[in-house]
Amino acid sequence: MTPWQKWVQVRAWFEQRGLAPGVLLAYGGLVAVFLVALGQFYIPGKGFTYLISFSDQSQTARLSKLRKVDFHVERASAGYDAQYYAQIAMDPSLQNRELRKAVDSLPYRARRILFPAVAYGLGFGTPTAILQAYALLNAAAWLLLAVLLLHWFPPRSWDNFIRWAGVLFSFGLCVSLRNSLVDGPALLLVAFGLYLFEKGKPAWSTAVLALGGLGKETSLLAAAALLPGRGEGGRAWGRAVLRGSLVAAPLALWLLYISRVVGPAADVGYRNFDLPFAAYLHKWREVLAALPEASLPDLGAVWSLLMLVALTVQLVFLLARPNWSAAWWRVGASYALLMIFLGDAVWEGYPGAASRVLLPMQLAFNILVPRSRGWTLVLLLGNLTLLAAPTALEAPRGDGYTVTGPAELVYGTAGDILRIEFSDAWYPAERYRQDYWCWAAESGHLLVKNPQHQPLVGRLRFAVNVRGSRNLWLKINGEDAWGGYLTESAQVNVVLNNIVLQPGTTRLDLVTDAEGKQIGEDPRVLMFRLVNLRIDLQRMLPPGATK
Repeated sequence: MTPWQKWVQVRAWFEQRGLAPGVLLAYGGLVAVFLVALGQFYIPGKGFTYLISFSDQSQTARLSKLRKVDFHVERASAGYDAQYYAQIAMDPSLQNRELRKAVDSLPYRARRILFPAVAYGLGFGTPTAILQAYALLNAAAWLLLAVLLLHWFPPRSWDNFIRWAGVLFSFGLCVSLRNSLVDGPALLLVAFGLYLFEKGKPAWSTAVLALGGLGKETSLLAAAALLPGRGEGGRAWGRAVLRGSLVAAPLALWLLYISRVVGPAADVGYRNFDLPFAAYLHKWREVLAALPEASLPDLGAVWSLLMLVALTVQLVFLLARPNWSAAWWRVGASYALLMIFLGDAVWEGYPGAASRVLLPMQLAFNILVPRSRGWTLVLLLGNLTLLAAPTALEAPRGDGYTVTGPAELVYGTAGDILRIEFSDAWYPAERYRQDYWCWAAESGHLLVKNPQHQPLVGRLRFAVNVRGSRNLWLKINGEDAWGGYLTESAQVNVVLNNIVLQPGTTRLDLVTDAEGKQIGEDPRVLMFRLVNLRIDLQRMLPPGATK
């Protein structure tokens, strides 16, 4: 059989099953892109904890269970919401009194107990495993959703590909993954609940949607799918009311538990709601005013514009084409109503949280838009946030350094971890594939914090390159340790053996004798770059020893 005949045979196999080989290949390619993007967030020794976005400003308030866990902490950052849910995952029963100090609004955050509880179960109660499980919940939900969406968008046409990719690579879903938020897993439960309903299993659909309410309270809006279609009688409405009550019951009972254990749980979130369209119009004014200042380094206003256009198209489509008989329309319309009342807290920032809060509306839109060429433009406009996916999934920056060695050297007796603090002269860490680095705007120092009561011996390794030829010296506690004349044309690798780190703080100064430079449109002044900074701890010395 010739290669051409084999190809014809393979193509016939696909056609018999209604599949398009090229489209199927594109589906697989996007899954591969997702997995590669996810892999970028892995940090040796810290796993995928970059996705949780822990702040360095709240270390003293953290649970004691986390003190012996090595996880990524964002320098000079307030962190993000997942740092609170991840700590709730350490004790989903909410009995740990440290949670009151560790979580910014425990009664409010604790309402979304499902996914922290799942992480606790997957981690078997072990803090390190719980953190990894929580960080990867969105990735698991994304992969499961990718499979589930094949029910509505099988790989038979490029039209279906747009709908499938438009949901999976929407800015809202990508941001949920990037920041370990609850929106992605919540969308999976909504979609699965509707799938069961369409398959004629309303009881199972009710159970799944009830579970979704414990993941995110706005998921209860999806219970609109359980309402009877047009023309059904009073008995159908009675069943719908019963099912709706069952959907709401788990969350209601959990709120009662929260109120008894940690306090009133009636908070709906500061500035989450407003008068109809008030915050929406405010967002439009803000974005249009910021657009003239947009540039390649900062495209936040552009991404916000794409989000506003996409959500507006979805809203108009759902309101202009009412179809009460379609369960997905009832769900989409419920979220469209939610969009109208969203407050500034959901719209503010670039691009804002609205794109992930309204993910079920986007899925409903993609399912309902007619499959004909005349609707292609509407479909594309409703999925514009797909263009912002690369920004949402860009490689993580990391800490700017790595510490390796036996656990008894890395961790102090109180559970503190040997760490490095950068002075204000350093810009935030950057990363590309396996390399990470920090640029300095001027001569700067680093403080190595040894939590042990005894000196540590290790190897200090890094590479350095410069902007503008210059002399560069490294001083350790004021004593010369390394130096040389560097040019822009080469990167210099430095290895310093038998470095002694006394208990407490060891100061590393990088000193130069020339001014920095700007590069292209980058507004930063850059002097030199510290690449792949690493401390390999080797042994411990007796107290008071210096070598």
